[in-house]
Amino acid sequence: MFKRVYVWQLPVRFYHWLNALCILVLAVTGILIAHPPALSSASEASFSYWFGVNRFIHFATAYVFLFNFAFRIYWGFVGNQYSDWHNFLPFRRAQFREVGKVLRVDILQAVDKPVHAVGHNALAYFTYFAMFLVFVFQVVSGFAMYASMSDFWFPQLFAWAVPLFGGDFAIRQWHYLATWFFILFTVVHVYLVFYHDYVEGHGVMSSMVGGWKFLPKDEAPPAKPATPASGATAGATKSP
Repeated sequence: MFKRVYVWQLPVRFYHWLNALCILVLAVTGILIAHPPALSSASEASFSYWFGVNRFIHFATAYVFLFNFAFRIYWGFVGNQYSDWHNFLPFRRAQFREVGKVLRVDILQAVDKPVHAVGHNALAYFTYFAMFLVFVFQVVSGFAMYASMSDFWFPQLFAWAVPLFGGDFAIRQWHYLATWFFILFTVVHVYLVFYHDYVEGHGVMSSMVGGWKFLPKDEAPPAKPATPASGATAGATKSP
C-alpha cells in the first residue's frame, strides 16, 4: 500500500526545469562556440551574424543560469526539509550507510530491495552537491572569460580567475571539459529517473511536475496540515 507524499515545493520544481533548459542551451551554444561549423552563404558576411547571435544566447543564458542557481541556494535555507542544504553535505554516518545501500541496488544490482527515500537518497544528494561545485566553477570561469569582452561591472568581478587557471586558453579548456560533465550527468540522471519510476514505482518523474511522490505506507512521514503558502507541507500525505 502506498501513500502520496508532497515532497518538492513549487520553487524547487521551477528551479529544476529552468536549470535543465539552461544547461541544454549552454551546452549546445558552448559546443558551437568551441567547434563552429563552416557555414557558407552568398550574402554579405555582415548580414549573417549567426555566430554572434549564438554567443549572445550563451551569455544571456549564463545570467539566467546564475540567478536561478543563486535562488536555489537561497531556497536551501528557507525551503522544506527535502530541499534543505544540510542534506547535501555528509554530516551523518547514516548518510554514508545509505550511500552504500544505494550503490548495491542501483549500480551493482546486488540487492533487489529498493531504498525508499522521501526526498533524494544520500548518494543523489552528494552527487548534486558535486554538481553544484561544478556550477560554481562554470560561473566563475565563464564570466572570467567574458570579462575581457564586456564593460559591464559584473563580469569584471571574475577576471582574477584567468591568470589563476593559467591564462585564457587554459581556462577555456577547463570550462569546455566541465560541459561534458553535465552531459554525462544528464545521461546517468535520466537513466536513474526512469529506473526508479519503472522498477520502484516512486513516481520520481511526475514528482518534479506536481511535487508528489509515492512511498510505502509504513515508510511515509506522518501527515501534517496544509498551509496556505505552499498548498501542502513537505510531509503531508494523502491516499491515492
